Amino acid sequence: MDTETNPPNRPFNPFLPLYFAIVLALGVLIGYFFTFGNGLTNYQLKTSATGNNKINSLLDYIVQQYVDTISKDSLSERTITAMLKSLDPHSDYIPAHDFDLVNDPLKGNFDGIGVEFNIIDDTIRIINPIIGGPSEKLGIKAGDKIIKVNDTLVAGVKITNTKVFSKLRGPGGTKVKVSIKRAGVNKLLDFTIVRDAIPIYSIDVNYMVSPGIGYIKISRFAETTYDEYLKAFNDLSKQGMKKLILDLRGNGGGFLKIAVELSDEFLSDGLQIVYTEGKAHPKKVYSASTRGGFENNTLVVLIDEGSASASEIVAGALQDNDRATIIGRRSFGKGLVQDQLDLSDGSAVRLTIARYYTPTGRCIQKPYTEGNEAYYNEEVERFEAGELYNKDSMKIDKSKIYRTPGGKVVYGGGGIVPDVFVPLDTVKYSSYVNRLFYSGLVNAFCFDYTDKNRNALLQTYKNATAFISSYTVSEKEIKALNDYAIGKKFQHTDNNPGLTAKGLKQLMKALIGRNLFDKDAYYPILNENDNCIKKAIEVLNGQIAVNAQTNP
Repeated sequence: MDTETNPPNRPFNPFLPLYFAIVLALGVLIGYFFTFGNGLTNYQLKTSATGNNKINSLLDYIVQQYVDTISKDSLSERTITAMLKSLDPHSDYIPAHDFDLVNDPLKGNFDGIGVEFNIIDDTIRIINPIIGGPSEKLGIKAGDKIIKVNDTLVAGVKITNTKVFSKLRGPGGTKVKVSIKRAGVNKLLDFTIVRDAIPIYSIDVNYMVSPGIGYIKISRFAETTYDEYLKAFNDLSKQGMKKLILDLRGNGGGFLKIAVELSDEFLSDGLQIVYTEGKAHPKKVYSASTRGGFENNTLVVLIDEGSASASEIVAGALQDNDRATIIGRRSFGKGLVQDQLDLSDGSAVRLTIARYYTPTGRCIQKPYTEGNEAYYNEEVERFEAGELYNKDSMKIDKSKIYRTPGGKVVYGGGGIVPDVFVPLDTVKYSSYVNRLFYSGLVNAFCFDYTDKNRNALLQTYKNATAFISSYTVSEKEIKALNDYAIGKKFQHTDNNPGLTAKGLKQLMKALIGRNLFDKDAYYPILNENDNCIKKAIEVLNGQIAVNAQTNP
């Protein structure tokens, strides 16, 4: 575009800016009067409204008069979402098309074909068919690659997890055809799978970490969590468990009822677990009953900045009753209770109706007055302030001090503060290993390696226990990974960095173990160098004395 500034043959007029201002003002006024002189004043008078009708009137006005075509339904949903988000960070609107995706993890099941998968090299690769699921019953195996779904190519087309879910999930009883490439088979294998209910497990793993000490990791508090816990507990009890590590790290919560039921397993009859209270909901106290199966045994609970809501109810109940040692880092800080209202069109509203309080009376909800963005960025602020590495950097509101029956000081107003602080481990893996992991190359290599050697590996290692105790990643495999990475244009400076890279052998062993034996091998191998678990074992064995008076 050509521009012209102060042409030399045109004298400068000092009043020109004033003229422009007057013209601009007149233009605005003319536009205003023309706009409301074209019949819209009548519209406004006809739809003048107060109270509940104001929103509907405004929506109608926007739909009819907005410069572009806009859907009233879409506008209504955005209005509802904005309205709820203006209340607090956890009140929310769930559109009908997202309802199942949001609620399935808490129901404990969904309808689908029943496979665990990864997308590697733009191909859907089956890690494991879920035992008893429709795919496993048809003979679909770990290592199979899904090439087509209903005769539509899904390999090499930049498929995403969301698209995979949309193609493979569906109502129970419906059919989906998948075409699979299997190692050693020249042609594609076609399977017609009848979708069915697939369980979603909330206990990631349970096993004995050392003689007498059991370990249970819970990822969410869903409808099936309590029953899953009882099964895991009974399995470990048969193996001689006398002490327990309950891992709630990264557990974002779930149902209040399930958190209460789990806490009841560890607390004596009559001890308070939690209470809730809100404007329209009088104080309601939840207390332990007589049915607890682990009320007198030693217990530790692991938490971190990802532990929220129901996880904090459990940790808070056990801490406030002097029942367990809490180990890790300060939890998220969610003390708001939501109720879900299902709407007639399949959508739903989750509205905050109360706050929950731990037995000592503390609400651990962190502040949200600075807006939702600041609220969710608070975890980043913790990282930048050094809180994840140094307990002295924790932002504790020391005006909200409470004492447990045993005299221990606990704090409200921003998460559960652990009794024993364990910093974030930043040196578990070398920078080379971290870069390999986040690039996806080490996962892809381990999947291919397992796929090529699956039969031989399974003949040598009959179960996860045998694999964990006997399998060793050799230097030959390390070199093969390095060569694979070079072939994928992965940049590194050393000639053979993998031979000395910290944590690489452990990570490879865990990934190969997962491809063979799923979580039963994966977590025990990764946890061998987990600092929180190491600290928990020391506490349970009496090697660390926890101060009963104050949080260290």
